[in-house]
Amino acid sequence: MFTTRFTETFGIEHPIVQGGMQWVGRAELVAAVANAGALGHITALTQPTPEDLVKEIERCRELTDKPFGVNLTILPAITPPPYMEYAQAIVDSGVKYVETAGNNPTEFLEIFKPAGIKTIHKATTVRHALKAQQIGVDAVSIDGFDCAGHPGEDDVTNLILIPRAADQLDIPIIASGGISDARGMVAALALGADAINMGTRFMATAESPIHDRVKDHLVQADERMTDHIFRSFRNTARVAKNSVSQEVIRIEKEGGQFEDVRELVSGARGRTVYETGDTDAGIWSAGLSQALIEDVPTCQELVDRMITEAEEIINDRLAGLLNTPVAG
Repeated sequence: MFTTRFTETFGIEHPIVQGGMQWVGRAELVAAVANAGALGHITALTQPTPEDLVKEIERCRELTDKPFGVNLTILPAITPPPYMEYAQAIVDSGVKYVETAGNNPTEFLEIFKPAGIKTIHKATTVRHALKAQQIGVDAVSIDGFDCAGHPGEDDVTNLILIPRAADQLDIPIIASGGISDARGMVAALALGADAINMGTRFMATAESPIHDRVKDHLVQADERMTDHIFRSFRNTARVAKNSVSQEVIRIEKEGGQFEDVRELVSGARGRTVYETGDTDAGIWSAGLSQALIEDVPTCQELVDRMITEAEEIINDRLAGLLNTPVAG
């Protein structure tokens, strides 16, 4: 059993988090993560309306009596979603944990805090994490270079990013990116993190609401099977390597603009991947941690295995490396 500042602050049994994932963070996965003693998050914007989010929260409550959260990713858009309405739906539903990502969440904290909601903000740099701490979030999830989705533009791995953050932050830190087993968990805790976040690893679980062919792809993939797209737009995203991502990269290298790839990277095409199992149907997120995924367990099996193996690593392998002086 691991007790950290994160488990104590958020009332969670294990220092493991399943963050928001578009089209993936649904009730069945989140409840399974919660029942395993970790902290799962429903992805708010996967639901088409705030009213649908309320229904999804209720559906999750029917599947678990353990705590869970909601992810609200706030990004600029030509036609932005009604973010504040989603936030109010979270408050009205009595959810006590929120993971924010994207833009500065100050205006949302103004309604979350009075409702007693604890907030985790995702950041890709120490400077952004410090700003999040300053505005009053309760924990920061630090996304390193290895992560799926948006790793920022600094290309700093967690081997440097986590200890740098631990040296400067006073609130709990969650290490995100490149972690899918007990070895990554122990390493993150050693670097100064108080918990870990896994996205790609939780995609390849029995309760994950995506097609089995996508899960099989993650099991077979290695560390070379991701691409960085949008680098030329200064909005880098790590995605599964496929014919679509390669076409996007080709267009970028030839000087193309976002308008030239808009149709290729549409969210609707990415959703089709998860629903049909056609891994070349569109862009979809996958992190380098896919290289360490070898099976599709239940969330309970995964979390139990990670905790057991993490304890074994610390008590057996690491303890065995210590040279204890011989008495006398």
